[in-house]
Amino acid sequence: MGQGFWEHLMLRGILIILLVLTFLSSLSVFLMVRAAPQSRTLVLAGHSGELPVVEIGGRSYVDVEALARLANGSLSIRGNQIVLTLPSPGASTPAMNLETGQPGASGFSKAFLKAGIEEMEVIREWRSTLKNAIGQGFPVTENWVDTYRARAEQSLRLVSLEISTDYDRSAFELLTNEFKNMRKLSDRLVEAGKGRVYVSPKSLDDDPLDQKILKCAHSLAAMVANNQFVDYGSCH
Repeated sequence: MGQGFWEHLMLRGILIILLVLTFLSSLSVFLMVRAAPQSRTLVLAGHSGELPVVEIGGRSYVDVEALARLANGSLSIRGNQIVLTLPSPGASTPAMNLETGQPGASGFSKAFLKAGIEEMEVIREWRSTLKNAIGQGFPVTENWVDTYRARAEQSLRLVSLEISTDYDRSAFELLTNEFKNMRKLSDRLVEAGKGRVYVSPKSLDDDPLDQKILKCAHSLAAMVANNQFVDYGSCH
């Protein structure tokens, strides 16, 4: 065989090796792209917060400890098993009784919610009447203010009789603060009327106490809607 034949064979072998190396390089890049993690977030319905999700090879992964915390569940180790226990649908973690340290009734009682909503409505009417009077330039007199104050006091007393859960007890404190702030605002306007002090029709638009009363009312309404107690600072 001539030298040309061996040169041809050698070039063919080199070409095959280059093709193989090129294929392996392309395959490596393809696998790296397929394996690259993609970041997403997991939102659990009915719970606040979210978890980072990593996707690798078409599968989604989350931190099980973070998932347990988000879902108000618990995590335990049994041999080579990780056991994730989630609360049953509609169940909630029992609230702790601050006096006894034992689990107490959780959530708001229906009777308390009904009485509390009525008290909030009385306070809303009280505030609206004051704002309308100020807006139209009418003096705020003690005679008709006493009517709203007496109704609110009586309604608040009825609310106190319906307290049966820790949520009820905590919310009653905030509702009482709302009543006290409303009475403070009302008394201030009555005193201004007695002293013939001019009160601008727009004086309540930026009044800090009135804004606090309004924010607390919104916070209490949110608690009722979500059946969840939150210690809002606006009600203190």
